Amino acid sequence: MSAALSVGAVLAPPALAQTQPATTTEAPNTDDGHSDIIVTGSARQQRRFDVSYAVNSLSQADIQKLAPKSTTDLIGTLPGIHVEATGGEVQNITRVRGIPTDRGFLYYQQDGLPLFQELDGWFFNQGDGMNRLDLMTDRIEVVRGGPAPIYASTAAAIANVITLTGNETTRGKVQATLGDTGYYRLDGYQAGPLNSDTYYAVGGFVRYHDGYRDSGFPSDRGGQIRANIKHDLANGFIKLSGQYTDDHNVFYLSIPTNDPRNPATSLNPYLDYFTGTLNTPALRAVNIRYRDASGVVQNQRGDLANGRHIRFGNVALDYEGDYGDWHVSAKGGLTIGNLHFDAFYSTSNPVDATSFANGYLAAATNAFGPGIARMGYSLAGTGGQTPYAPSTDSGLVMQAQYRSIQTDFYSSQGDLSVTRKFDTGIGTHDIRVGTYGSLWGQKMFTAYQNYLIQVRSQPKTLDLAAYSATGAVLGYVTDNGALNDAVSLNAGNVDGRLIALYGTDSWDINDRLRFDAGIRHEWYSYSGFAQLTGSYNLGDATTLADNSTRGFTGAVGQLRLNQQATNWTVGANYDLSRHIGMYLRASQLDVPPNTTIAFTYPTPPAIATKAKLYEAGVKLATGGSYLYVTGFYTRFDPLNASFAGFNPATGRADVTTTFIGTAETKGMEADGRLKLSGPFSLAGSVTWQNPRYLNFSSNTGLDGSRANGKQIIREPKLFLNVRPTFDFDVAGAEVSIYGRYDYVGRRYTDFFNSTALPAYGSFGLGGIVSSGAWQFQLVGDNITNAHGFTEGNTAGDRFGQGVPTAIFGRPLFGRNVRLIVSRKW
Repeated sequence: MSAALSVGAVLAPPALAQTQPATTTEAPNTDDGHSDIIVTGSARQQRRFDVSYAVNSLSQADIQKLAPKSTTDLIGTLPGIHVEATGGEVQNITRVRGIPTDRGFLYYQQDGLPLFQELDGWFFNQGDGMNRLDLMTDRIEVVRGGPAPIYASTAAAIANVITLTGNETTRGKVQATLGDTGYYRLDGYQAGPLNSDTYYAVGGFVRYHDGYRDSGFPSDRGGQIRANIKHDLANGFIKLSGQYTDDHNVFYLSIPTNDPRNPATSLNPYLDYFTGTLNTPALRAVNIRYRDASGVVQNQRGDLANGRHIRFGNVALDYEGDYGDWHVSAKGGLTIGNLHFDAFYSTSNPVDATSFANGYLAAATNAFGPGIARMGYSLAGTGGQTPYAPSTDSGLVMQAQYRSIQTDFYSSQGDLSVTRKFDTGIGTHDIRVGTYGSLWGQKMFTAYQNYLIQVRSQPKTLDLAAYSATGAVLGYVTDNGALNDAVSLNAGNVDGRLIALYGTDSWDINDRLRFDAGIRHEWYSYSGFAQLTGSYNLGDATTLADNSTRGFTGAVGQLRLNQQATNWTVGANYDLSRHIGMYLRASQLDVPPNTTIAFTYPTPPAIATKAKLYEAGVKLATGGSYLYVTGFYTRFDPLNASFAGFNPATGRADVTTTFIGTAETKGMEADGRLKLSGPFSLAGSVTWQNPRYLNFSSNTGLDGSRANGKQIIREPKLFLNVRPTFDFDVAGAEVSIYGRYDYVGRRYTDFFNSTALPAYGSFGLGGIVSSGAWQFQLVGDNITNAHGFTEGNTAGDRFGQGVPTAIFGRPLFGRNVRLIVSRKW
C-alpha cells in the first residue's frame, strides 16, 4: 500500500487543489486591493482586479493585525462566508453564500493541494482542524464561487494557504503571545539561501492555553512545524515541503443559559455565560462498556482533557517548468495521521430533577422490586453515600453525551497540468488541461455514552438510585454516572479513489474583454466495510444503564460504490478602465459522498446533490481605496431534511420523516477599503442575503410546506464587520490604532423558525507599535462583553426550543486580551 500511495502522490493528479503556485517568495503587500497577486482558481498568476470571480488575499501582515483566535475566525472577516467560531480553536462552522452545511463546501488547500482529500474527515475536519496559522503562512487566498469547482473537488469555495519560501535574503522572526485566558504561544521562522539557487524556510509554533472557558484542564496544547527547500532551475523550480502537527484542542459545546421551566430565569449563577462549560474534570477517567463481535464486554477508556488530539505528517513535491510556449505543473502530496477525539456533547434541555427521577420509578420498580421508597441522587461513584440535592442548586439535572472517536487516515494526491497561450485572429486563448488523482482512506471507531450531570459549570456526574425505606440502595438507573452505556457504536474502514480530468480556457478578446470557461469530470470509487451493531443487555442486574447497549453482531456490511461528477464554470469580464470593471459567472458543483457513507450504506441511497452558483460583480479600485461588490444566487438541490410534517389523516403535524427540498439563497456581498489623505482608513465587508427553504416534499404523503420559505437554520440575512484604522508616527516609531465591529443578524434554530438566535454585535480594539526590528501589539476581543448566541442546541432543536428566543446555545467568548511581541531580522 505504501508503494502505491507514493506512486499516487507523484502521478495521480492532486485532488482538489489545482492552482498555479506562486513562483515569487512572498506576495507583494501593496494594500491597494487590486495589485495583490492571485494564484488560486486561475491558470496563471493575476492581479486581484483582473480575475473574474470573488477572491480575497490575506497577507501575513493582515493576519498579524487581525490576530484571529483561529483560522475560521480569520475567514469570518471576509464577505459571503458566515462563521460560528465559538467552538474553540478548531472544528468551527463556515457557511458559504447560504449553502446549508457545516463547512459550506469551503475546501482548504496548502500550496494548491489538500492535506486530506475529503472536505471533512471523520471528526477531524480538513478545514481549520488541519490548517493552523503560524509565521510560515505567507498568505491565504479565498475564492468564493467562481471557478472553485474546477480547481478543487466538492468546492463551492477554496481557502488556499500559501506557505512562505526562502529567497536570496536571510530573514526570520520570533514572536511571543501572552493572553489573559492563560494563553502562552511562541512562533518563529527562519528563511534564506543555501547557495546561489537553493533556498530554505522552516518555522512553526508551540502553544499552551488554559481556555476561553474554564474546563478544569487546559484547552489547547501542542504545535506544528513546517519546512521547505526550493531549488531554482533554468526553466522553473522544484520545491520539497514537509509538515508535522501534534495538537490537543478542547471542543466547547452549547450550554443552557435559562431555566426551561421559567425562561426568564437565568442560569448564570450556575453556568456563567462567558466562562461556563459542561466540560469537567469528572470525565477524566471515562469507561464506555460495549459488546464486541464475540460477545465479550470491552472497555473503551476516555479522558475529556485529551480533547481533539490530532497528529499528522505531510510531504509534498511541487515542480514548475517552462518548455518553450508550454508551462508544466506537477504536484504531489502524502498525508498520514491519526485522531483521538474526546468531547462532551450537549443533548437535551435541563429538566426538573424531581420530575426526571420520578419518571424512572416504574422502570426501577420493575427491575428492583416493589420495596422502593424513593428515587434519589448522589455523586457518581460514591455508592449512593454522597447524596446530592438538586434543590440546593438550580433544581435541574440534564443529560449530555461523551463521545470517544478514533480515526487513522491517509491521503495521497497529485496533479499534472500543462498550460499554453495561443494567439488567434480574435485575441488570445490561454488553455490549461490537467489530471488530478487521489487515493485516501479512513479507519474509524466511535463509542458514545450518555451521562446524567448537574446543571452547573464543570458539572459532577450523578447517579440516580432506588432507595428502600431504610436508605439502602436497591439498584441504579445509572452506571457510575452513565445513563445509557454505549448508546452508539460504529466501526469501519473505507478507501476511496478519485481520478479527475479538467480543462480551462481564458479567451482575451482584447485588453478589456475576457471570456473563460472550465470543465472537470471526476470518477469516484469507494470500497470498505462497517461492522453491524445490535442492542444487548450486558446482564448487570444492579443497573438499568446497560439494558440497551450497542454491540457488534459479528456481521459486516460491505461498501462498493462508484460515482461520477461533472463540474463546470463559464464567466465573462469587462474592464471599463484600469480602475472600473465588471464580471458575470455561472458554475455548477456536483457533490459526491464521502467515505463515512460506510455507516449508512446502502440505506439511504446516495443522492447526488448539485450546487448551482451564479454571480455578477463590479470592481472599483484607485490608489489605496477599493470596493468589490458581488451579487450572488445559490441553489442547493436536493436537500435532505428531517422534521415533523402535516398528517392529513390526523390533522396534526405528528409524524417525523425525511423530506427532500431545495435551499436557495439570493444575496449581495461587498468588501472594500477607503483610504483618505492623512492617518485614517476604513476597511470592512458586508453580506446581505435571503437564505430560505423551498419545495419540501416526501414520498409518504406528508406535507412539508410549513418549512417552505423559512430562513435556513443558523443563517443570518445580514452580517458585516467594520475596521477603522489610524496610522501615524511617534518619535520614529510606526503606530497603528484600530478597531473592529462585527454584527450578525437574527438566525433561527429550527426549520419552522419558531426559536430565534438574536442578532448581536461585538467590538474589538487593538494597537501596534513598530520600531526597527521590534513590534508590540495589544489586541482585545469583545471588549464590552456583548452577549451573542451561535448554533443553538443542534441535538434537540429540530422543532425549536419551545420558546421564541433561544435559551440553549454556544455564547460568544467574553472579553479577552492578548499581548504580542515580535522581533524580525
